[in-house]
Amino acid sequence: MASMLMTPVPVSAVVAYRDDGACARGLGRLTSGQLPPLLPALVGGVVTGVLLFLGIAHERGFAVFAPAVVLLLTGPASSSRHDGRLDWLVPPILRLTEYGFVAAVGFASGVSHGLIFILLGALVFHHYDVVYRVRQRIYPPPWLGLYGLGWDGRMLVIALGALLDLVPLTYFLLAVWLWGLFIWESVTSWLAAPRSGVDAADLGADD
Repeated sequence: MASMLMTPVPVSAVVAYRDDGACARGLGRLTSGQLPPLLPALVGGVVTGVLLFLGIAHERGFAVFAPAVVLLLTGPASSSRHDGRLDWLVPPILRLTEYGFVAAVGFASGVSHGLIFILLGALVFHHYDVVYRVRQRIYPPPWLGLYGLGWDGRMLVIALGALLDLVPLTYFLLAVWLWGLFIWESVTSWLAAPRSGVDAADLGADD
């Protein structure tokens, strides 16, 4: 059970920190890791900020296009090895982009502040959990990016909710789903992990 839930995979820590969803990973397969990741992430973050500013300041629908723009810019670089000297900056840029988008759209759409922070809390919990796991050389299962939607999927879902004028409902459903998924997966995975060096040795002997 432990090997099924928390098996290390051959991926760099920076790639794991990206928290890509199915859309970003799909675009990454098209480039076969040949696209440098930092510049697209920077451009995507700047474009998202501009679109959010235009959408909030002028009360237009510019903000809903931000997820598609940042996905098209950053997604193709998801398959990169992220071994450049400054490529470690990519995950923080993606975090800032996603958190800023969630907060800006929520506040602009009249979502209760508590619900916005609950949704952001689910994201922060998940990303901290991933960082802590990778420090232990234990990577989250690949399916978590699918069911957790990834930064790209979550932003696209919120954009769709905005287009349908269902932002508060979208935030509520996302918060419930993500908190339930991330807590369940994290707890079951850590319970299945070896609790000590002796346990780890016994698990290796059994294998």
